Amino acid sequence: MGRRIITGLDSDGRSAVLVDEAIVHTAGGAAIIWASEALPADNSAPAGPVPAFSFDLMHGGGASFMVMEYPADMGEYWHSTDTVDCLAMLSGEIVFMTETGEVTLRAGDVLVDRGIVHCWRNDSGKPARAAIVLMPAKPLGKGRTV
Repeated sequence: MGRRIITGLDSDGRSAVLVDEAIVHTAGGAAIIWASEALPADNSAPAGPVPAFSFDLMHGGGASFMVMEYPADMGEYWHSTDTVDCLAMLSGEIVFMTETGEVTLRAGDVLVDRGIVHCWRNDSGKPARAAIVLMPAKPLGKGRTV
């Protein structure tokens, strides 16, 4: 599944790896790798445990980095968030749906979702994985639905 590695300064003020552990995905497929409470991020904050995924985390004013697992034959969940989501497909393929169309994302593709109403679907019959950075944004259109 991979490892979560976070850097910072050791007790002597030297650059160091502070966290090196296995990535753990929740039942919903999300694994938060790192999160800040505000922007700009406070790099002196502890690099310790990560918060559980929640939509409140997405809208708390900070940024977060996560790895998302999309199970085979995953159904649709329409929503919008007051965030900019930068996604890089790592493996497999998923369908990104908007109110006016859809696009299939495959390993190597990147997407910037700017707070629109959207949905994910996995039609491939195989799991897919993406790395996602979430940053706060001003509401677009009617704003967040979750």
